[in-house]
Amino acid sequence: MATLDVRPMMAAGSEPFDAIMGVVGGLNPEEVFELFAPLDPIPLYQVLGAQGFSHETEALGGGDYRIVFRREVA
Repeated sequence: MATLDVRPMMAAGSEPFDAIMGVVGGLNPEEVFELFAPLDPIPLYQVLGAQGFSHETEALGGGDYRIVFRREVA
């Protein structure tokens, strides 16, 4: 499982999209990607969905989210 926590990056005012896509680009075909974010990254669901990923979102409280992305198996 690959994990990325973008909360510190976003708190510092940085855009995490390139970091997220870098992790996604390095995933093995069956590897799961776990993302921690200070918001529900709704636009990211469409971007990764177009690449064959499904997601499960868990609200952690305090505005934080844990999202698990998996490639859908055809």
